This record gives sequence, C-alpha cells and structure tokens, in this order.
Amino acid sequence: MAATLYLVATPIGNLGDMTPRAVKTLEEADFIAAEDTRVTMKLMNHFSIKKPIVSYYEHNKEASGRAILERLLSGESCALVTDAGMPGISDPGEDLVRLCAQSGVRVTVIPGASAVVSAVALSALPNGRFTFEGFLPVDSKSRKERLEALVGEERTMVFYEAPHKLLRTLGDLGETLGEERKITLCRELTKLHEEVIYTTLGESVEIFTNKPPRGEFVLVIEGKKREKGAAMDFDKALASVKELRDGGMRLKDAVKEVSEKSGYPKKLLYDKSVKE
Repeated sequence: MAATLYLVATPIGNLGDMTPRAVKTLEEADFIAAEDTRVTMKLMNHFSIKKPIVSYYEHNKEASGRAILERLLSGESCALVTDAGMPGISDPGEDLVRLCAQSGVRVTVIPGASAVVSAVALSALPNGRFTFEGFLPVDSKSRKERLEALVGEERTMVFYEAPHKLLRTLGDLGETLGEERKITLCRELTKLHEEVIYTTLGESVEIFTNKPPRGEFVLVIEGKKREKGAAMDFDKALASVKELRDGGMRLKDAVKEVSEKSGYPKKLLYDKSVKE
C-alpha cells in the first residue's frame, strides 16, 4: 500500500456488517490508528488480524496526529478506525483528515455501517433533505444558542445522544421546537436490543421518565412545517408579538396568536419577548 490514510468504517453493533474490503484494508495497512485500542483489539481478534495499533483520540490528537502524519509522509499507510461507524464524523478523525489534506497525503474512504443513514431510513420522516447535528453542546449557553438556531429549520434533524443525557436533551428540544414535534428515537441500532420508537417530543419525555434509557440513541426529529403563504422568520414573529402588545394585548394572548400563525413554540416566543 502506498502512503495513504484509510478511513475505515466499522460495525455500529453487529460484527456481521464489517465489509470484506474493510477487513482487507486492516490486514494490509502498515498500522492502525484507533479511538480506543481495547475496542479495536476485540475487532482485530474477531477477524484474526495482527497489526500494530496506535492510540488516536480527543485528548491526544495533536501529538498523536503529528506522529501519524510523520509516518505517512515517510511512506507508510494507516487505517483510521473509531469505536463504531465512520471515523471523522463527530470524532477527532476530522482533524487528522484535515492535517493530511494540508500536507498532501492521500486520504480515501472504506465505507460501511452508518448510524445516521440507518436512523434516517427508519424514521418514517421526510428524508429527501436532512441535517446532521451530532451531539448538542453540554454548556447551557452554547446549547441554548444551538437549539434556537434550529427553530426555523425545515429539514429533518438528526442528533446523537448518550442515555444519561437523553431526558435533558428531549426536554430542551421540546421546549425549543415544541412538544408536539414528531421524533423517532433509534436505540442500539443493529444490536440485539435494537428499538425504534415513533412519537412526539412531549410524549418521549414521559416514556423515558418511567423507563430509564439504556444504550446509545440516534434522534431523528421532524423539521418545522412550512406555513402556507409567506414564511415568517423568528425575528418577524417576535416583532408581531411586540406589535400586538403595543396595541394593548396581554403578552400571553399575543404569544398564543403569533405561535398559531408562525408555528414557533409559545414558550420560546414568550421567553424571548420578556427579554425584549
């Protein structure tokens, strides 16, 4: 193999989804860069592959990335893998790809299982256009800004979430996008306990309040429905609330009327109007 960084997709749960091409690439690469060497070693043992493995993850990506690049520039080939799915998507592989591209090192992809595409296909929601949002920020301020930026998003939205953060995320999404918004929750995709739940944001909170979530989740959420006639952006909706209040209407009533016309959640309009 010539000096190349191979982005090798690995199974997201079912080892039967590992492609023959992916196995061959791991067998022939000079070395493998892994997010978690313990997880990758299990994969290697399953397919009887013996290759040197180096660690490459969020907290060592700068030093490890430079070391990997030096080996690539010297003529070696590297297979980059993550714990599950495609490296470079919501993980530090993105930085290594950029480093290689800037240094003239060839990068190619060995496709395979994808949690995003699998969840969208299962969602029963419009999938001609969708946006992948990954994990929401943990910091409250950044999280709120990200969610508010999605209020007018008309495309289907896809998020990743861990079980211990699921209830907070569902609650925040419901407050910002509206509890009646449709959501498909895909849990443990391709694994033994795979589960797909079709519901709304409001009902999903109730479901997992009484049923502690387990496993990794992909959340697929319906985009904002386009209103008939001219679309009302969020700033215009806020201006409409202010105009009604200036005319003597109570804030609660003004928010309700504009919410019904614009489709924006009442709570979001109310909270923003109070700050105006």
